Amino acid sequence: MSARVTIGVDVGGTFTDVFLHDEGTGEVRIAKVATTRDDPSRGFVEGLARVAPRLAEVATIVHGTTAGTNALLERKVGRTGVITTRGFRDVLEMRRRDRPSTWGLWGTFEPVVERSARLEVDERVLADGTVLVPVSPDEVEARARELLAAGCEAACVFFVNSYANAANEAAAVAAVRRVWPNAHVTASHEILPEVREFERASTASLNAALQPVVGRYVAKLQHALDARDFGGRLLIVQSNGGVMSVADACRRPVRTALSGPAAGVIACAHIAAGAGFPNVITGDVGGTSFDVSLIAGGQTAFAAQKSIDFGLVIRTPMIEIQTIGAGGGSIARVDASGLLQVGPESAGSSPGPVCYGLRPADDPMGPTVTDANLVLGRINARRPIGGQLAALDVDAARRSIERHVGAPLGVGAFAAALAILTVANAKMAGAIRLVSIERGHDPQKFAYMPFGGGGALHVCAMMREVGVATGLVPRYPGVSSALGCAIADMRHDFVRTVNRAFDQLDTAALAAAIADFDGEGRRALASAGIDFASIATDVELDMLYQGQTHTVAVPLPGAGAAAPERAAIRAAFDAAYRAAFGQLLDNVPVRVLNLRVSVTGARRRFDLTALAPPAGAAGAGAPRERRPVWHDDAWLDVPVFERLPLASGTRIAGPALFEQPDATVWLEPGFDARVDAHGNLVIART
Repeated sequence: MSARVTIGVDVGGTFTDVFLHDEGTGEVRIAKVATTRDDPSRGFVEGLARVAPRLAEVATIVHGTTAGTNALLERKVGRTGVITTRGFRDVLEMRRRDRPSTWGLWGTFEPVVERSARLEVDERVLADGTVLVPVSPDEVEARARELLAAGCEAACVFFVNSYANAANEAAAVAAVRRVWPNAHVTASHEILPEVREFERASTASLNAALQPVVGRYVAKLQHALDARDFGGRLLIVQSNGGVMSVADACRRPVRTALSGPAAGVIACAHIAAGAGFPNVITGDVGGTSFDVSLIAGGQTAFAAQKSIDFGLVIRTPMIEIQTIGAGGGSIARVDASGLLQVGPESAGSSPGPVCYGLRPADDPMGPTVTDANLVLGRINARRPIGGQLAALDVDAARRSIERHVGAPLGVGAFAAALAILTVANAKMAGAIRLVSIERGHDPQKFAYMPFGGGGALHVCAMMREVGVATGLVPRYPGVSSALGCAIADMRHDFVRTVNRAFDQLDTAALAAAIADFDGEGRRALASAGIDFASIATDVELDMLYQGQTHTVAVPLPGAGAAAPERAAIRAAFDAAYRAAFGQLLDNVPVRVLNLRVSVTGARRRFDLTALAPPAGAAGAGAPRERRPVWHDDAWLDVPVFERLPLASGTRIAGPALFEQPDATVWLEPGFDARVDAHGNLVIART
């Protein structure tokens, strides 16, 4: 193993996935271990030990984590206090006056910061940046001491209109930091210097609440790595698909939400481009969820904000991912109305599916999607992925399906198992339609790219349900997110509110702001100590017509090198608006709301030949075995192939199963699969 070794680690709800790449030798190693939910760092270290016994020889470890997201969903965050402008104590609770159920008449919501820990001070900045009432540092210190006395371990300072002038907020933060005993202090203008107080207050307060959680988690990782003589760099994946330093992750943990799924999309985009598919829909079937994203023209889709749960809004650039509770561990049950439901509750890694054998005999928890796939013969009971269990208990899974699903529905075990998969597939297909058809994309022009431990079991079902023409299963689908961690670039995002009519836009001031962000981003990249292949600056504006609420993202190509021209900006807005809504609005003034700049340090491109199958004559060879698989209410005698040894050019007609250490591919009748030059399985209808 050379010194140019990079390891990607993705900690999911059920499995922790590890991908090692040695740039010197081209060697690739993978591992899947059970996620240790009580302390994810234990599973993290165990996974590393599987692929790299000597961490002293590893240059970089890149980590994708949902530790922050899980902490928010479970409300297991640090006790947090907020210091805000008098009269704005309840911004977090008022939100946008929305409801958990759109058509419901009522709903409940508990903000992460309870009302007693949201304190007010006298200060006021107007929307134009004028300081109407200066802040008193002494008053702020007094409020900070009250929060400490109440047991708060993190603090957030949020002042209204601080995006326009941060002087009062900066003075208040300085006062808090003089008395606060740790580094868990967040200023809203440092996290999101952008108009709209709820989104800024929510993002900043959630950042503060996550600082103790992510800080402790990262400290555990660092301690465990230090104990194993790791002297390289530990980097953390952001929700935007880029990576950042550990110090940045501890300061801005809110940017790590959904970092694991984002890394998977980055890997899929790279693999799909190499395979000649610029348009792909990705589907990550993990243990707890199904995460869908769309890549058009080789470009991933980005969103400006995300609701982690109702009322928990994070506004930061992130890869657009649609998530539903339909993973391998999703629990099936028949509800009070007699309808079969799958998810969103999940069995996770402990106790896991019934077939894991970790549940007590009287356990009331129902069977999972994994149990259904096992009972129908699509999963090999003697070779469970991850390699930590000697075998899976088929009989226990069948009994659970009969009891919890078959008996209430009045059907046998196999019909009940097929019903579980039918419902799960319908939910997954709905999520795919949401990111494609409902946004104006024709699925027939896209390839479907499944990943995660269970994704390839459902690839043909998704092609049938949605109408996607091609399936593209990566060589290591079960560890794609870990691969994405290993190849992700470093990226820093900046935003500043402009809020000017287009006719009054000062392009010189805009260019100066772009230059400031560009310099700040490049300095941050330089401090990382990484030898980047290139550095690029991307600029876009949030623009809208006068009177509108929602903006469109308007890219400004080449704006990082020179001042953007007014005509070019207007042309870019017209193009973006027409693409989003089909037509322009005549004689309506245009406004520029926000400036966004991203500075990306590109790491050396991952050479996909490292994933290439072994050289040899194309041909399926003899299957390793044959196994009965239940399909369309009948048993089929299905050949089972070892996938990884299959040579490029090999073509196999369904039905067939392809097994590998990290996943299983189920190829239904009526489909065939071809192994391409990089080891991907390209699936098409026959």
